[in-house]
Amino acid sequence: MVGFRQNPPDRAEVKEYIEVQLKGGRPNKNLKSFLDNDRKVLSFAILWQDDSYDGGAKYYRLNFFLSDNTIEVKEILRPNNGCYPFSMLLRRQKLARVPKMSHYPGLNLREVTYYMPEDLKCGDMVTVWGRQCLIYDIDDFTKTWYQRNCQMEQRAVALPKPSPDVFYQAVPPETGYGTAEDSMASVIALQPKPPKFDMKKKFKQDMHVMRFNAKLVSTEPDDESRTFIISFFCGDDTLQVYEVCDKNSGRIGGRFMERKKQRNPVSGNYYAEKDFTVGRTVVLTGFKFMLMSSDHYTEKYMADNGNEFPEAAQTAILNKLMAPARNFPSVQAYCEELFKQFDTNQDGSVDFGEFAAGLARMGINITPQEQHVLMRRFDTNRDGKISLSELVACLQ
Repeated sequence: MVGFRQNPPDRAEVKEYIEVQLKGGRPNKNLKSFLDNDRKVLSFAILWQDDSYDGGAKYYRLNFFLSDNTIEVKEILRPNNGCYPFSMLLRRQKLARVPKMSHYPGLNLREVTYYMPEDLKCGDMVTVWGRQCLIYDIDDFTKTWYQRNCQMEQRAVALPKPSPDVFYQAVPPETGYGTAEDSMASVIALQPKPPKFDMKKKFKQDMHVMRFNAKLVSTEPDDESRTFIISFFCGDDTLQVYEVCDKNSGRIGGRFMERKKQRNPVSGNYYAEKDFTVGRTVVLTGFKFMLMSSDHYTEKYMADNGNEFPEAAQTAILNKLMAPARNFPSVQAYCEELFKQFDTNQDGSVDFGEFAAGLARMGINITPQEQHVLMRRFDTNRDGKISLSELVACLQ
């Protein structure tokens, strides 16, 4: 019969069989190896790249027992890796290079070679029942054993660093109760704490309130005549909007928006005091407002805080206005030419409209906030107009 053992047993086997039948001792061929190498284990760190759907990089510890040349493979358990914790990948046994794949392995005459210590090297692959595993590191005892017995230097293999697991948790939308900080505190903790305020800023800036006259930017014709007052409280960066209505206008004036913080839809941050200057457009609760002018206190506050409001710094603005003066023989001649460009109707005074149009004709590009600062600087008698004497007195 092909593939089966048909040769008769040799004499050594017959002799061993008779001694056992006569109650003799069974020979132990592995006794010397056991006495010399008991409790000596070579330990290797191996890596298996699982290509299955829920696989990935899996790390194991391969232990080679020198007493009987057996191998066991233990799984290195990592917390919260999403895999069921199997303690052993391979129980202690001899590991064949190419295992016998047969229904009756004991009757198979094909010789099987098993893994030995000289077959296990850092950087090589070891096959564990069809799994190709990479040996990438060993312990100190194993490294010393190889140096003494095999004259071999084992070096660890540097593995590529795995990409960190980045988990994204979307922030839920605001509940609408309180501020955005109140809603975020409920997301962070089960027992939310009240948000902390900048008490130093509140005590220092609480008395300052910036007020602006604003128009509603809308496509509706009825909204063109609506006037609003926007108040910015510098202590806590809150905003409040009031609508000013004339009598018999058909509208009820008063509070248009309650006092609270508002986010800039462009940057996503809360509005700050530096975002409010004349000529800018702000979006509050879905409504667009254009800041037309500011009161006297706001202009003085902005002038005193030139670092926050560079458009309100009078020195820088006057330098822009006086830049063309180098082409004239004197400041008086430059002021007369400047006033001539401003006073188009030749009535001896210049209002704000003529002032802004004259600057544009002369090619002096300044913002609406800077125009208001210059108008306030030149209009010393506060009648809303600039005369030649006032212009010369301020520029000289």
